[in-house]
Amino acid sequence: MSAQNNSDRIAWLQGPPAECSVPNQRSEPHWRLVLLGSPGAGKGTQARLLSQRLQTCHLSTGDLFRAAASRTDCMKTPAMNAALEHMRRGALVPDSTVWEMVRERSGCLRCHGGFLLDGFPRSIGQAESLNLFLREEKLTLSAVLNYELPAAEILSRLSGRRTCERCKSVFHVTQQPPKTEGLCDHCGGPLFHREDDRLESIDVRLQDYERRTAPLIDFYRRLGLLLPIAATGSPEDICGRTMTALQQFCLPTPQNITF
Repeated sequence: MSAQNNSDRIAWLQGPPAECSVPNQRSEPHWRLVLLGSPGAGKGTQARLLSQRLQTCHLSTGDLFRAAASRTDCMKTPAMNAALEHMRRGALVPDSTVWEMVRERSGCLRCHGGFLLDGFPRSIGQAESLNLFLREEKLTLSAVLNYELPAAEILSRLSGRRTCERCKSVFHVTQQPPKTEGLCDHCGGPLFHREDDRLESIDVRLQDYERRTAPLIDFYRRLGLLLPIAATGSPEDICGRTMTALQQFCLPTPQNITF
């Protein structure tokens, strides 16, 4: 799933029996990265930018859940149905179910194009399942990027964020306002304030992050894989900072890093 096919993540979004369109062999080095960071740190944006720069596929579990919800019942796997049932009840999807959905797409983790995991793992249990799989497959992570952002800026980013109802493009009321108030610059669709971007929901999301996901920082630090990245500034600034950090962290420099 290389940059040339970056919009075609059929094997990830559909699961078995869909097949990846990337050739089985690649001559250049590839990356296997995990992205961490609190809500509002910009992991999704950085994953999209990095996937283009590193020619590596962006594997988002958020996209995976949305794709599962849009499939007909006969096209859903048991893991998809289990995950959607938990989501319909407003409950967290158990680690075992999340891992089963990822495991169904294990070909994406073996892909010669590498991967950028965004939204997974989100707990120690999920990280341990991933580590066990990679050991069994004789694969290694290149690094774990931890995007760090002060709490005050997290609140500002999330509470001011507006999302297009049609194309899901994201704007910000002060930092990236649309040309026409309330309308998407790309498709003209109406912008709305997501429920989980309201102040009362942000507090709940941050508490859940601290409880379930923040311990992953220590987990990956002990493995010598953690690479802290300051998530302040423009998306392009942060991406450039990430590329420089990767170049310094992963020596010798892979040939497919470009600046």
